[in-house]
Amino acid sequence: MPDRHDARAFKARVDDVLEEFIGRERDQLLDIDPRLGPVADQLVVASGHGKRLRAAFCYWGWRAAGQPDSDAFVRAAAALELVHAAASVHDDIIDDSPLRHGLPTAHAALRARPHRASEFEQTGKALAMLVGDLLMALAGQLFVTSGLPVAYLSRARPLWAVLARELIAGECLEILCTGAVPDVAESLKVVRYKTAKYTVEQPLLIGGALGGADDRLRKAFSAYGLPLGEAFQLRDDLLGLFGDRARTGKANLDDLRAHRPTALLAETWRAVDHPQRERLTRLLDLGEPDDTDLGELRDLMTQVGAPARIEQMITARVEEATHALADVPAPAAHALTELAHAATTRRY
Repeated sequence: MPDRHDARAFKARVDDVLEEFIGRERDQLLDIDPRLGPVADQLVVASGHGKRLRAAFCYWGWRAAGQPDSDAFVRAAAALELVHAAASVHDDIIDDSPLRHGLPTAHAALRARPHRASEFEQTGKALAMLVGDLLMALAGQLFVTSGLPVAYLSRARPLWAVLARELIAGECLEILCTGAVPDVAESLKVVRYKTAKYTVEQPLLIGGALGGADDRLRKAFSAYGLPLGEAFQLRDDLLGLFGDRARTGKANLDDLRAHRPTALLAETWRAVDHPQRERLTRLLDLGEPDDTDLGELRDLMTQVGAPARIEQMITARVEEATHALADVPAPAAHALTELAHAATTRRY
């Protein structure tokens, strides 16, 4: 691969790795029992989508450390996409989201009528939870069987525990903050641990550790990765409410229905006057909001300028991230600059 980021070519390489690896795992599940077919299929669906940004950040952490292109390394980096797939399956269960990438989420797809109809809903969620657990285990398996030298893998192994701890902490904090009075600082803490670290910072640090990055380079990765990861999730929050369903592949009502403690909601709560807060509270208290309610929420957020402030936060964080690349070697710095804009300029 040349010393520039070709997003399409890199995605194809990661897709090929995951298709082969997950396809083999699917077949092994079916060898155990054909009734596991729907579960095995969800491994394929859950891992088969995405821009492969986490693998790309990991790859350029490796390249920044002075290492050459390597098919074995691409396999190791692809393992991070299985972490993301696992986290997405679990997140969809928690939020009871019906769609991802325009397809039914794992728990929705796995709803199959069991012996007692009252267990219909729970069966899908239970099976999907196990799909997510298996995907996380397979991420570790792909990583250690990537073909990289054991000495290299040992450098990064401790970072996997950190990645898992911080990701779970972020998910737990989101659950604990749901329903509380919206607060911008709390929302940004959730963003940092639930998304920013495992999307950008930790992939970079893992790639750097595999490649033998020094302390100065690792600090640059964190200085770049944390603000960029936050900007990535802030963009995702905007898309969640204001995005075109046909392009995002997600249901716009998810954040409203789940009362997710997003920075967008917190900025709205901070800016509204008393009558507007009463309107906002009424919308948040709806059990089953519809598109009319979504339109009212969008209008209220726009009236108080919350989306514009989130855009400003995104811009400031991208600038902070790209400035941190001064200590990163030129080819990788150029690639990471491109990735910063690709990750945060998705439009709605």
